[in-house]
Amino acid sequence: MKLALIRRQFSATGGAELYLQRLLQALVKGGHEPHLFAESWDGQLDGVHLHAVPVGGDRTVRATRFADAVAAELTKHSFDVVFSLERTHHQDVYRAGDGVHRVWLQRRQQFAQWWRRPFVCSGGFHRNMMKLEARTFDPANTRHIIVNSDMVRREIVENFHFPASQIHLVRNGIDLDRYRRGQRNATRERFGIKPDDTLLLFVGSGWERKGLRFVLRAFHRLKAPPVKLLVVGKGKPPLALPDGVIFAGPMADVENAYAAADLLVFLPIYEPSSNVVAEALVSDLPVITSSLNGASEIVTPRKNGTVIADPRDTDAVVEAIRHWILQRGLAEMPPKHELSLERNVEETLAVLEMAAREKRR
Repeated sequence: MKLALIRRQFSATGGAELYLQRLLQALVKGGHEPHLFAESWDGQLDGVHLHAVPVGGDRTVRATRFADAVAAELTKHSFDVVFSLERTHHQDVYRAGDGVHRVWLQRRQQFAQWWRRPFVCSGGFHRNMMKLEARTFDPANTRHIIVNSDMVRREIVENFHFPASQIHLVRNGIDLDRYRRGQRNATRERFGIKPDDTLLLFVGSGWERKGLRFVLRAFHRLKAPPVKLLVVGKGKPPLALPDGVIFAGPMADVENAYAAADLLVFLPIYEPSSNVVAEALVSDLPVITSSLNGASEIVTPRKNGTVIADPRDTDAVVEAIRHWILQRGLAEMPPKHELSLERNVEETLAVLEMAAREKRR
């Protein structure tokens, strides 16, 4: 197959980027001809034809301008399949890795302080993103959609006239080897965690969406000195912090954070399907997450985690933390192959090959 893959900015790091990198490698290995259309990229991609699509402008118009520029570039070529990882005008397959922007704004309004709610959806950026999203989720412009959770599938069906039969669930996958080689003792020593301490872990940047405030609220309620909380990610720490909270900043070796911890607590107000849940489970950590995270679907309650209906329910979060402290080391983890990047790439390829066969008819 000759394929066009669209990703506005491509780098060697990040969950979506690692997924695309593995997919490109599999395409080249399988004798296919992948073409990547991107505004910018880092690193060398052997066997991949790179097409620069530079655009200018600020955040308000950049995504729309990229979609316009890619549409113009695609008219110069002929492809068996056009696969977009961005909201663009026309594609055979779209991967809705970012979920539904309309629903994200609804969640922001729902969880914002009352005085902020009128301003949450304001601004040209959000108006342009919703217009672009409406074009992407129009079956006249997109033939198939890949989602990474049933939650996102439902959101698309409920908000757009897109046929459910053309939406395909392909759950995220991660690099299993990486999350099996974390160094527990050395990392705990690095952050001053004693052998008998229970270490809770939060991983993520964009703290409003990922619910750090709910995690801190529950941690404050615990009032348990042997319990510590390690926060990994980019952001400015709040001024008033409970004792025992450690802000590590971004960690290139985040696998060591998982190895050091005993429990992941991650309470987003909207996540299509966060990789941190799979990363924790592969690292043999039970998970407490919210039902507003599509990755909660891979958690088996009472066996390897707890799903909280509302992240604001501090009592439920505290109860879940205490339960898993008592169950330390006893969680039953899902089969690792179900969380692998290789499984994810294989299932994605199957959708792309199906779309190519349809296009040839």
